[in-house]
Amino acid sequence: MSEIPRLSGPFRVGDRVQLTGPKGRLSTITLREGGELHTHHGVLRHEALVGQPDGSVVVNSSGHEYLALRPLLRDFVMSMPRGAAIVYPKDAAQILSQADIFPGAVVVEAGVGSGALSLWLLRAIGATGRLVSFERREEFADVAKANVETYVGESPATWEVVVGDLVEALPEAVAPASVDRVVLDMLAPWECIDVVADALTPGGVVLCYVATATQLSRVAEFIRATGLFTEPDANETMVRGWHVEGLAVRPDHRMIAHTGFLLTARRLAPGAVAPEQKRRASKSSYGDEDVELWTPGAVGDRQITDKNLRKRVREAQKAADGVRQAGQDAAESNP
Repeated sequence: MSEIPRLSGPFRVGDRVQLTGPKGRLSTITLREGGELHTHHGVLRHEALVGQPDGSVVVNSSGHEYLALRPLLRDFVMSMPRGAAIVYPKDAAQILSQADIFPGAVVVEAGVGSGALSLWLLRAIGATGRLVSFERREEFADVAKANVETYVGESPATWEVVVGDLVEALPEAVAPASVDRVVLDMLAPWECIDVVADALTPGGVVLCYVATATQLSRVAEFIRATGLFTEPDANETMVRGWHVEGLAVRPDHRMIAHTGFLLTARRLAPGAVAPEQKRRASKSSYGDEDVELWTPGAVGDRQITDKNLRKRVREAQKAADGVRQAGQDAAESNP
């Protein structure tokens, strides 16, 4: 078993280090015995970093300086190999908050994608929780498992990845009314709401992460129609950076605007009926032509090519292999 990388303290063999070099270029390496970082600016030996505190500045063979820091989780997820699109850190933070992910929670996630959200969920549930992640495509699951192992240093004992359809596999993976939280990051989450309702404990939270307004509309109406949940709540998060330098204080020219909608609802107790909410008259009715706009094809299902996906799998597994090898090197040098 490899050693789990520390998040603080002096650098040691097996740690991942983010280097900021000339012109702000970033390089992320895993420290190894005899390892070297080669760039057109020169060579930086890994041994120059071992034993140095986080936040140190080291010099390579050509005299160029590098700032060395352990990558934050947000840094890692934004640069790791991707099989599917990732959940951005701004949305991951809101998911942890709005779904109320807590230490010791039993959480179901579908789909796993590239493992970005899995990493945030694993950190939130702690050593006593349980995360069960479902993914239809085995290639995506392979990328996710390699990415998680690369960051954590091993496959977490609190994590289980199930390859298969959530509707069919969830009843076999968890007992009824035993799940605290369910996070659905998929094209058509309404197809899974019935089995999710069976799996959730009373008061449990379901959170749906969807990209388009048509998806948001359909899943909200489906949840309402079941009568098994509280009134769904929907929102989105936008982050705008600011340039702050002396008196030059202004918004950045670019911002992370819409990435997805978050919709949450809570499971009612068996037999409970939520009090009816009075609403003002609005254009809330819909017909068959509106339902047609809710189909998976209409909301947009982006596909990654098999060739590109195989490349992402190789990249993710190569990173995980590097971490395992670094751990073995450290174990052999410190028996």
